[in-house]
Amino acid sequence: MDINQYIDHTLLKPTATLADIEKLCQEAIAYNFFSVCVNSAFVKSAKEFLFSKNNVKICSVIGFPLGAMSTEAKLAELTQAKIDGAHEFDMVINLGWLKSGKYDLVKEEIVKLKLAAGNSILKVIIETCYLSEYEIVNASKLAVEAEADFVKTSTGFGTGGATLEAINLMKKTVDGKAKLKASGGIRDLKTAKKYIDAGVSRIGTSNGIAIVTGTSSLNTY
Repeated sequence: MDINQYIDHTLLKPTATLADIEKLCQEAIAYNFFSVCVNSAFVKSAKEFLFSKNNVKICSVIGFPLGAMSTEAKLAELTQAKIDGAHEFDMVINLGWLKSGKYDLVKEEIVKLKLAAGNSILKVIIETCYLSEYEIVNASKLAVEAEADFVKTSTGFGTGGATLEAINLMKKTVDGKAKLKASGGIRDLKTAKKYIDAGVSRIGTSNGIAIVTGTSSLNTY
């Protein structure tokens, strides 16, 4: 598979304008990226900018970036994003519940969001920079038990992004029962290839053009 098709071309900064979203979509078409990843308020606009003459998917983040809102709020956001045209959803788990040992609540929330997503892809962001190895394993297990499609490393808004160590631990834990997405800090082709070689099926980045053209970028996500 071409490296372009690993890329979720991402723009999640709070100051993103409609013009920025339009540019993101134009770039995704031009470089044949798998998807654009946007905040839920921009899903409808992304659908308009992408038209229907290409294969670029729309991914919406849910409960982003903290994951600390109610399950009901996340469900409402996902449901509306689906109505607006999103094909995939990247949800943030409730890290406070995980760290409190409330694993049943974490799993139940993922189950409910996957049910609402239906046949659409649900990716579970576990924000590895805040987790111990034990917690990364637990979070990955819960995502698999809840039948999520992907486990994802990071929001890109935490204290750190993806690491190969976290991906290797997640890969061992999910054992082929879910796919892996790496995000946060992947800015060039060499780094992207390392993650693909490590087993990821998707890369979330605002540096997709730099990756596929073999150049460098100053974007942080």
